[in-house]
Amino acid sequence: MTKPIKDEVKEDSEIPSVPSILDPSSPLTASYTYHSPKPTAKGPYILGVDEAGRGPVLGPLVYGVAYCPASYQEQLEGLGFAGKDSKTLNAATRSSLLGTLCSDPDSLAWSVRVLAPQAISSGMLRKPPTNLNRQSEEATILLIREVLKGGIELSEVYVDALGPTKAWEANLSAQFPGINFTVTAKADSKFKIVGAASVAAKVTRDAWIEGWKFEESHPGQALADNTTSIPWSSQLGSGYPSDPKTKAWIEASLEPTFGYPSIVRFSWTTVKVALDKNAHAVKWTDEGQAGLVKAFESATGRDKDRCAVTKDLHIKSVGML
Repeated sequence: MTKPIKDEVKEDSEIPSVPSILDPSSPLTASYTYHSPKPTAKGPYILGVDEAGRGPVLGPLVYGVAYCPASYQEQLEGLGFAGKDSKTLNAATRSSLLGTLCSDPDSLAWSVRVLAPQAISSGMLRKPPTNLNRQSEEATILLIREVLKGGIELSEVYVDALGPTKAWEANLSAQFPGINFTVTAKADSKFKIVGAASVAAKVTRDAWIEGWKFEESHPGQALADNTTSIPWSSQLGSGYPSDPKTKAWIEASLEPTFGYPSIVRFSWTTVKVALDKNAHAVKWTDEGQAGLVKAFESATGRDKDRCAVTKDLHIKSVGML
């Protein structure tokens, strides 16, 4: 195993201060939702939906929504969100725009749904799988539903989409009758409110990645001070499989027996290939039905025709339950 380079290790990384990071001192172990304070301005409201982190092999996928009164659109025009894909902006500009999004709580509000990498992996690897498209749809629906549950009247919703748009638009319209949905590619460049949602999602994801706290210890190799637990390298890159820094991290961080820490999406082909190629092979023994059949066949006397569970628990009749 390649040991992380010592001068690239950052033991006490700090998660940047962002309202949607609920507890910066704790690792991300489960998906969660954050809502900014409920606005008080008169509706109806328009709402935009966008995501950050769909493609990376590392870290969470974050869905964001931003909303404001339909009558607020002229003010929104001058706030810097128009025609902006947040991924093309630098980190300082995105952070400033999130501050703008928080600057008028009576009229502007936002929410994010943070999908932990563990949740993404378990969904995609279960049988039958919940693919990433379905997980994305569930996150979008949850955010819209919770905004409505908070008493916000929505008239227009704009959704950024990468794949087919018409079926998703029809699905949302059927689930939320009375709301006019527009699902389109590059919506963050077409609609200011989607640009604002893009900022909320991107800043939240970047904050998690920048200060990621590993819940696992790296088994490592014996070091000079006789310790064997070393920090994981913080040189993650962007998290995209094509990023040279991310590729180097994937290669250097594989522990042959234990695999990777939970920042990794194990359902990604990049990781599956790395594990198949360089990790120790594991043979899973599942006695399951075979074990029960064997127990039935070997039972004699009073235990004959009794299943292994009832025998182990000394259950003699249904009345004992």
